[in-house]
Amino acid sequence: MRVTITTIKEMKRQGEKIPVLTAYDYVTASIIDEAGVPLILVGDSLGMVVLGYDSTIPVTMADMLHHTKAVVRGTKKAMVISDMPFMSYHIDTADALRNAQKFVQQGGAQAVKLEGGENISETVKKIVGCGIPVMGHIGLTPQSILHLGEYRVQGKTGEQARQLLHDALVLEDAGIFALVLECVPAPLANLITMKISVPTIGIGAGSACDGQVQVINDMLGLCLNHVPKHARQYARLGGEIKTAINNYVKEIKSGDFPSARESYTMDETLLEEIMRQQAP
Repeated sequence: MRVTITTIKEMKRQGEKIPVLTAYDYVTASIIDEAGVPLILVGDSLGMVVLGYDSTIPVTMADMLHHTKAVVRGTKKAMVISDMPFMSYHIDTADALRNAQKFVQQGGAQAVKLEGGENISETVKKIVGCGIPVMGHIGLTPQSILHLGEYRVQGKTGEQARQLLHDALVLEDAGIFALVLECVPAPLANLITMKISVPTIGIGAGSACDGQVQVINDMLGLCLNHVPKHARQYARLGGEIKTAINNYVKEIKSGDFPSARESYTMDETLLEEIMRQQAP
């Protein structure tokens, strides 16, 4: 039986921390699901860590649906949440509803995530009203990077802090079941967590949040270059994979691979018979 929004809200009520990870493919989703992680986010971060873009902006509905389907096929228990990509919920409410419907009806997701605060609250209310759970996302909103100018902490000024708290309260009123706080000062994240009844999920927002989310590639050390300040590497698989590939290439060139162990045999009398038949 899958985790539901009721499960997540009860975890907050009981004071149980909520672990969340991103996934973009069947195999990774299967491993995360078997490990017991209750929430899996199919993040539009796939634009950078899977598709090689320099931001999330080029990610399309087709991209997100493709990866959502793969993740859903790899899970049995975790609740799968899909990011609604850039401009998929901004044009008008009807367009947002159609796209949210696609994630649930075609992609198999159990919820969607939208970036923004008060400016998208009416859209959130409409989507929730149609029976689709919505996770909010405020603070650093990567889809707004062209407006923000750079990836930086949000809410450090009094004006920004008041606006983020206001956005959180408005989104709660609109019906979100959880709220991602990205790159928000820990004291402000703590205040928001205390002020709203729905779970907060932090990423670079301190330990007071009800849960934490990390990009799986960052957590596993699959990115060989930049590691965000808020990420902790629990493995360094990128280096291990590179070493394995180097050894593979080396053994092919030396003739060590494949050996008899990786090869198949046959009845050699059959081969001799074939050779006799081919003789002039």
